[in-house]
Amino acid sequence: MRRILLIARRNGLDLLIVLLTAAAMIEVLVKPTASDAPQEMRWLRVAAIGLIVLPLFARRRFPFGALIAYWLLAVGVSFIDGQLIPLTTGLFILAMAVAFLLGSLPNLPQAQLGLAVVVGGVAIVVYNLTTHTASQLVFIPLLFGVCWFLGFAVRQRGDQVAAAEDRASRAERDRQASARIAVAEERARIARELHDIVAHAVSVMVLQTGAVRHRLGDDFADEKEALRGVEETGRRALSEMRHLLGALRRDDEAAALSPQPGMAGLDGLLNQVREAGLPVRLEVHGEPIPLPDPIDLAVYRIAQEGLTNVLKHAHASRADVSIRYAPWDLRVEIRDDGDGPQPGDGLGHGIVGMRERVKIYGGELAAGPGPEGGFVLSARLPLDR
Repeated sequence: MRRILLIARRNGLDLLIVLLTAAAMIEVLVKPTASDAPQEMRWLRVAAIGLIVLPLFARRRFPFGALIAYWLLAVGVSFIDGQLIPLTTGLFILAMAVAFLLGSLPNLPQAQLGLAVVVGGVAIVVYNLTTHTASQLVFIPLLFGVCWFLGFAVRQRGDQVAAAEDRASRAERDRQASARIAVAEERARIARELHDIVAHAVSVMVLQTGAVRHRLGDDFADEKEALRGVEETGRRALSEMRHLLGALRRDDEAAALSPQPGMAGLDGLLNQVREAGLPVRLEVHGEPIPLPDPIDLAVYRIAQEGLTNVLKHAHASRADVSIRYAPWDLRVEIRDDGDGPQPGDGLGHGIVGMRERVKIYGGELAAGPGPEGGFVLSARLPLDR
């Protein structure tokens, strides 16, 4: 059944042409003729119908020429037999369909030339009808002109739909590309930030190893040599990390000289936001515990991103930051009473980056309108205890 529908959709117009042609031929064969008309005239008319319609089956290969050929043949036949086309219902309907197809041509000059051929051809065909009236010379070409304009309107609508789909497709590709860039930038930023954390830990290990080595006596030569190897390995690791950090840093980005922020810097961040004109309140639930440095930094960055978005986009009168300690995770929530997210307000990239940061540590991040209005950015970070 599906195959039949596919064939019908692909060849539906051809089937319609065949049916209308057959109807016109049958109509010619069964329709009474004048007593003085020879019987052979019917078969000549049947052959003429086939000749007129034949070019339409080549319209896929010659979309303009085949349709024009139909009208030229119809006009030519009308000079020989003026009654064939106007008085044959099948050919009349088929002629309107051809006018519609000429109007729907994608090439505008060809479509405009098709309009002239349709109107002029219909006028000639009607004029060659011996019983034509003045109203027929006016209204029948007008009817075919309307058919052409319907085809033109359908084509214009199709072009608009295709253009809208193309714009939507490009916008989706741009959005995906922007999201990939945001993720890559956030990963590079995380790597740069974690460099300080890891470098500090490795530096402490190297210093402690060196202190232990210097305290050992000469009787521990093998142990001292092993510790010297640990120191050299640690120093090489620090050197490699500095080179990698230089590759990750953008050309216009200066090296960070201050320690990476964390929970201890939240008060300073909130004070900056208040100085910018946004009242903000911090709530801490549960018993605070020491956090791993990466998680500590992640909490600060999430709060920073959320409050920055509130300042830039929300038009809010206040904001709340909530930190909730639970047995196995830490939850961070930034809530405001603003307008909520608007299309194209720039929230997407920052949130994509925060989601990537939280994902790295096995957590989850959600962002969207709050149940009572405003916007809510919430994150859950697992804690390995």
